[in-house]
Order: sequence, then structure tokens, then C-alpha cells
Amino acid sequence: MTPSHRSSALAAALIFAFALLSSSCTSRPQAFKLSFLPSTPARIEPNFEEPPRLVSFFHSNESPDLVERAITSMPRQAEADSLLAKARMHMDAGKRFYQQGETDGARREFDAAIDVLLTAPENLPGRARLENELDQIADTIYRYDQEGLGAAGQLPEVVYDKPPKDDILELTFPTDPNLLPKVKEEVEATVSQLPLQENDAVLGYVHYFSTERGRKVLIGGLRRSGRYRPLIQRILDNEGVPQELIYLAQVESGFLPRARSNKQAVGMWQFVQFRGREYGLLQGPGTDDRLDPEKATRAAAKHLHDLYATFGDWYLAMAAYNCGPGCVQKAVERTGYADFWELRRLNALPKETANYVPVILALTIMVKNPRDYDLDNLEFERPLEYESMDLQTPTSLALVADAADRPVSEIQDLNPALLKTTAPVGYQLRVPKGTLPSIMAALDLVPTNHRADWRIHRVVAGETLAQIAHRFSTPLASLTSANQRTAVEGPEPGDLMVVPSSFSSSAHVSALRSKSTVASRGKQPRRAIATTRHTPDTAPAHRSRTSAYHASLTAKHRASAN
Repeated sequence: MTPSHRSSALAAALIFAFALLSSSCTSRPQAFKLSFLPSTPARIEPNFEEPPRLVSFFHSNESPDLVERAITSMPRQAEADSLLAKARMHMDAGKRFYQQGETDGARREFDAAIDVLLTAPENLPGRARLENELDQIADTIYRYDQEGLGAAGQLPEVVYDKPPKDDILELTFPTDPNLLPKVKEEVEATVSQLPLQENDAVLGYVHYFSTERGRKVLIGGLRRSGRYRPLIQRILDNEGVPQELIYLAQVESGFLPRARSNKQAVGMWQFVQFRGREYGLLQGPGTDDRLDPEKATRAAAKHLHDLYATFGDWYLAMAAYNCGPGCVQKAVERTGYADFWELRRLNALPKETANYVPVILALTIMVKNPRDYDLDNLEFERPLEYESMDLQTPTSLALVADAADRPVSEIQDLNPALLKTTAPVGYQLRVPKGTLPSIMAALDLVPTNHRADWRIHRVVAGETLAQIAHRFSTPLASLTSANQRTAVEGPEPGDLMVVPSSFSSSAHVSALRSKSTVASRGKQPRRAIATTRHTPDTAPAHRSRTSAYHASLTAKHRASAN
């Protein structure tokens, strides 16, 4: 072998050895490429494997367009957040005008808050949040309208509602023969802790609740049930009674916590006085626990549990809830039948009680089959959210509303068991969720012996002590004495000042009316501030771009009230 051949062979051997070494630390494609290198030695650049790229969104590998959609939606979500912030800014400005008695300015800002949300695109992400905020803002504006125009200042201390059972349990409704196959199929397919049946009595009420009049009663109660449903379901579960017994409250009160029947039973679960006391629902000069949704629900669940233990049958337990256990026991002894349907057939029960169980079964069947009765898109009221505080001294609800920066009627709605506008010592007052710290801090400014009659005012820009004293019909010297630091340094926007005198509703109303004759929103008064029930609207609608929205709210509130 010649020297040149030996050099070529040596070069080839070196290249081959390098290729073998490279194959142990590179990928197979790279090794494959190296095996075809030319025989002439070449400078080989080191090959570093690129690190894996981090993916920003979970599951984006499975759905390549998910990342793009998420990135695209982010600005639109920010747009929704911006609209919410802008609407709340207008609401805060309106509240400040309201505190000053400037109803024109308050109305302008309130309308602006509504308009911001009404102009949101239909396909905007977070649309549900905007609609919820819109409902809440409209309700708050309505409450301010009522209180500012004097309705709240001239309220009776408690107003009761008429329960639906007074109108429907004494009546008998015809049956639709076409309903039987449909309802029978529904009963067979429905999962229920409460036994269900599809006899003529039940079909009669299914037919009634399908009519225009009956559907109005049904939907009004179901919508209101949204406020209390989580609370009721939790308590029924804790007490070991069927969840379907929530519809007993729909029959008894339509979920109106201040319902009162023609037999003087009151509350959402319609307790008479002696039965209420038996289950710990106390009544005093200023409070009635039967009107408290949480306490009354607990008492009703315990009572139903006890009735079932007595009779061993849920139909007889429900009947006994309506007419009393003694009434059902006598009917059983007189006829020899411990069966609700036999007692009903023999007319051994009062007519109201004979219809009581069928109407609850009809409601259960319909609500558990919402598509069959056009109930699947029903809008429920939002669940109540609140915090509680134990009062160490008599406290005015107006003072609490001042501290929470909420209308008085909102505090009243959270505390239907209060019979007066002042909560007594020891009462567990419920306040809107998230407001408890500010309320506690504000109440600390007011002497404990004056929390029943003094008020709190938050200073707005440009206000003077003289203006605040005039607004509350309080001597300037008294206001200055109670707020010495503010009097020395001068009031600053946002300062809390105590007002050392009873708030004069009539004086406040006169001041507001002298500044504006703004008409109310054209809604029927809500439960906590109504002086009459089931009366048509007579107030003209407010003229603004939001009138169409408020017209829809009017219909919604009328359905809810009825």
C-alpha cells in the first residue's frame, strides 16, 4: 500500500470513528446524515439540541386553536371589566349626588350607569356578569327612587303579603285527558325522594299551572325561590327530609317571607303562633322569628320530620302540616284508613288539605320536567348573600344603611323578621355581604346610646358643615360638637360624620321634591316598601334611553309580586 493510499485509509478510518462517536449522542436522523460525509475531513460544528418550547395554555396541544381563541378573547374580557368599572363609577357618582339631595345629578349618573351596560355587545364574553350587574343597579336605583320620593319615609313598619294558597286550595280545577299519558311517563322517569302519582287531582293542578293565570303564580314563586333555594336545600338535607318539600313553601307563601294567611299564619312556611313557639320561633314586640327565612325553614324541616315519624307516610305528614296532626289522626281513626288518597276520597279531610298534597305533587312533577312545561329558561333571582352581626344596643336600620352605603329597603329585605325600623338589643342583624367591616367601623363613631336615632353622613366634594346641618335639620352647633376634628380641619370628601339628631324623613323628602320632580321608574313597589299589594302601576315611566329596559323590569317585578 502506497503512502498516499495509507493516508486516505487513515482519514476514512478517522471519519468512520467520529461518526460512531457522534451516533451515541445525537438523534438517529443526525447519525444518518454523518454516515454520508465525504472522505475529505471537514470542520463539524457542535450540534446542540433546542430546548422544548413551553406552552402557555393547558391542553393547547390537543386543540391548536384554543390558544388563539384564548388570546383573542382576552381583550374582550378586559372590555367587559372596563364596562363594569365604568358603570360602577357612575353609580358611585350618583350616590354622592343623592347624598347631597341633588336628584337631577343622581338621575343623570344613574342613567349613565344603566346606559353603559345596555350598550354592551351581545356576544361579549362575560355578558352574564354584565346582565347581573344591570339587574342589581336597576334595583338599587329603584330603591333610591322610592326612598328619595318619600315612599320609604311614610312606610308602615311592616307590610304583609297574601300567600297563593288562599286563592287556589279552596278550588277544584278540571283535568285535561291528554295530560295523563304525558304525566304518567314523566312520573315513571322522574327521580324523586318524595313519592309521585298522576291521579286526577294531580292532573287538575298540572292543568291549572299550565294556564295563563296558574302559570303566572307558578313562575312568580319559582323566580323568588332563587333567593332562598340554596339555604332551603341545605337545611332540608341536614334534617333528613325530601328535597321536594321545598315546593311546600311555594304553596304556603310563594317564597314571600312576610306572607300572612287569612288564618293568621305568617312567614315563608306559614306558622301560627303556638306552633312557631313549639319549634323555637319566638315572637316579641319588635321581632317575629316566623318571618325569618332561615329560622322558619329549620323549624319547618324539623316539624315535617316529626310528622313523618308520627304517621310513617309523607303524604299524611304534608296533610298534617296543613291542618294539624290532630286533624289527620282523627280522620284516620274515624275511617280506619291511614292512606291520604282514601281519606281524600271519603272527604275525611278539610277541602284545603285534600288539595294541598296534589298541588305539591303537581309542582314537583312540572319543575322536575322543565322542558315539558317551558320552564327550562326561567330566570331565578340571585341567592341572598349576607353577613350577620349581634347588636349590643338598639340600632336604627337607617343608620346601618348609612354605614353600608345602601338603601334602607335593602337592609329591611335582609331582615324581614323585624317589625320596626329599629333593631332591638341582641338581634342578629343581617347586612349585605362585604359590608360588615365598614358598618362596624362606622357604628364605632356613634355613641351606643344614640344608635337608635342618630345618623351617619359621608361627606362629598364641596359640602360644608352648614349644608350638612341644614340637610338633616340639625343645629350647626350640635353637628360641630359631635364632629370636633372635622369642624377644626374642615370636612373632606369621604369623611364620615355623625349626625346627632333623628333623621327627619319629611324634611328630607320636601328638600328633594323642591329640587326635582323626577317621576319614579314605573315599577310596582317591592315587598319591603309596598303599602298595598296587587295594585296596578300609576306612576309615569321615567323618560330616558333606559325606559325599554325598565319596562321589562316592570313586567318581571309584577310577575314576581303576584
